[in-house]
Amino acid sequence: MGLSHPKSQALLERARQVMPGGVNSPVRAFRAVGGTPLFIAEAKGAYLTDVDGQRYVDLVGTWGPAILGHARQEVVSAICDAAQRGTSFGAPTEAEVTMAEVVQDFFPSIEMMRMVSSGTEATMSAIRLARGATKRDGIVKFEGCYHGHVDSLLVKAGSGAASFGEPDSAGVPADLAQHTLTLPFNDGEGLRRLFAEKGEQLSCVILEAITGNMGVILPTPDFLSALEEVRERYGALIIFDEVMTGFRAHRGGAQAYLDFKPDLTCLGKVVGGGLPVGVYGGRADLMSHISPLGLVYQAGTLSGNPLATAAGITTLNILKQPDFFEAIEATTASIEQGWNAAIKEGQHKAVVQRAGTMITLFFSDKPVMNFDDAQACDHERFGRFHQIMLREGVYLPPSGYEACFVSAMHGQAEIDHIVNAAKIALAESAK
Repeated sequence: MGLSHPKSQALLERARQVMPGGVNSPVRAFRAVGGTPLFIAEAKGAYLTDVDGQRYVDLVGTWGPAILGHARQEVVSAICDAAQRGTSFGAPTEAEVTMAEVVQDFFPSIEMMRMVSSGTEATMSAIRLARGATKRDGIVKFEGCYHGHVDSLLVKAGSGAASFGEPDSAGVPADLAQHTLTLPFNDGEGLRRLFAEKGEQLSCVILEAITGNMGVILPTPDFLSALEEVRERYGALIIFDEVMTGFRAHRGGAQAYLDFKPDLTCLGKVVGGGLPVGVYGGRADLMSHISPLGLVYQAGTLSGNPLATAAGITTLNILKQPDFFEAIEATTASIEQGWNAAIKEGQHKAVVQRAGTMITLFFSDKPVMNFDDAQACDHERFGRFHQIMLREGVYLPPSGYEACFVSAMHGQAEIDHIVNAAKIALAESAK
């Protein structure tokens, strides 16, 4: 069915000798879709080229950051210029201040912020801050929302509708996991009941307000109302994990898309222009608890790295240009329309869900509203669909639980390629 990838296969065999599974992040192993994971040699614009010389329209976009397309010249030049002046200082720089001011232009709710080196660091630090500011240990998360490999957040639901969690990974102490409670996404009534029972113990609710880690799922109005209610009634902080949705669901993130102001926000991916960086921030009174102003400790040798800030500032300034984001959103809508037309024409059991420049095709006969719905999708068919799309020259996320990401470099030729490939893959994967 697929193309031959002898160089990728050979590299995988080498990699397995020195890395677990041959990869540095589990989803890259292609175990959910089958086949050989591709080793990439080059990325430019809307395309990836693998080590075997095969070229693909890219819909992974390095899992979100490549909103301008790969190797955008302005960003590359900014990184090179910064590198000439030094790659790391471990001291304050003007670029850190500038980047914080640019981020604030997009996210007015972030009155003060701290830079870190990843989205995982951002969510970990935001939760520590919430606990320190409220003097409560409990946190609430939602099934299917992934917030990085933080011990407190690698937790699944217990046996009850809402019980203290159990570790979802080896190496996570049960004593730590017991402070994390898990609910289904979009369960407003469950959230209200949980807080009625345990609200005084709970420091915060953390969520992807528009999900990306189980595919694109939007919150219901009742779910958003429940979040507001528990904040007002119990004083719990609302943390939006916008590592994926920041600058993606909307130029101002999920919070602008949904018109909801969280207490704290976590950013990553796009904010660093493709380099390792994260940001957490929010209300100034909360951020004043962070050392050196307060007692909540957090530090990092590479925080505010000059290469990352150069890439981030350049990327965000380009995104600021009038109608720039809207053009990428329109491209994504065109792909959505093309996929929906192909689904309707072939009478396939599939739905397409989109928010801004993020999009997912689920093999489901109904809208996907939570993790149970996402699990119930036909993931075997997605695996076949993925392999055929790859054969047709389109690189999708190698999991049915992920969002696709569109860039400014996807034009009409790429739209047509993606839609035509999907027509073929929908038809063949149904057999």
